[in-house]
Amino acid sequence: MAAEERIVAAERVVAAEAAEIFELIADPARQPEWDGNGNLTAAGAGQRVRAVGDVFTMTIHTGEVRENRVVEFVEGRRIAWLPSPVGLPEPGHLWRWELEPLASGGTLVRHGYDWSGLTDETRFARARANTAEALRASIDRLAGLVETADDPRR
Repeated sequence: MAAEERIVAAERVVAAEAAEIFELIADPARQPEWDGNGNLTAAGAGQRVRAVGDVFTMTIHTGEVRENRVVEFVEGRRIAWLPSPVGLPEPGHLWRWELEPLASGGTLVRHGYDWSGLTDETRFARARANTAEALRASIDRLAGLVETADDPRR
């Protein structure tokens, strides 16, 4: 039996500047607009991520609130966080976004979900639902928010 893949990723070129895309990712209040997993429902305003160690909260589809501790951050280029129930240890899964400006215009957007550190088997089914297609849906929704029909990079 093959080992289960616990790192999932998707990528595509988006016809927009990296800084514009990054603003939508780094502002938790905007995340429900582009979430392709159907998991996020709300986040309070004023939580824009600015550094490793920042923590923002999100309400998920079940109505529960999650804390998200930022573990990677490069303004305009990369952000990653570890979610957890409020006040509890992080269960071991990570969300990551990487943006690479292209010389030809636009931005290569990579979105990843890594659940290789997840040990709570009751969370495995939900982790498995975070497929490359679901991650690509988030990128596509982001693109829909920033791309314009008259942009020649499209």
